[in-house]
Amino acid sequence: MRHSIHLGAALLAASLALDAGGAAAQEVATAEATYKDIEATYGVVPTFMKIYPRQGIAGAWALTKSLEVEKGALDPKVKSLINIAVAAQIPCRYCVWIDTKTARDLGATDEEIAEAVAQAGLTRHWSAILNGLQIDFETFKAEFGGD
Repeated sequence: MRHSIHLGAALLAASLALDAGGAAAQEVATAEATYKDIEATYGVVPTFMKIYPRQGIAGAWALTKSLEVEKGALDPKVKSLINIAVAAQIPCRYCVWIDTKTARDLGATDEEIAEAVAQAGLTRHWSAILNGLQIDFETFKAEFGGD
């Protein structure tokens, strides 16, 4: 009886090890396919994407590609201007640089970029005032004809 319990445990452990090995192999294959798609899209696999955890790169790329690359409700230039404005507030110099380059490549002018950044600054300014002074939200909405 003892031998059968040990044998069963050994078989279970071996099975789990094989499953883990198969999952790891699938993870590598999925990551490699993702890197190929990134390179086909950007012409390069950026370092930050290469060092991103393999188990998450396919999902991270799917989100990025669907919002940044594929056609959506917003014009790509508008998306880049939004990205610059947000990045300026975070702040993220990498994002500001790449999204400014992208916006310019898509036809954005210096004036459009400046206005997008100013809009973000304006929103942040009033957000600091409203939240810092703890303005009653219901009063605020009523003053602007809200429900």
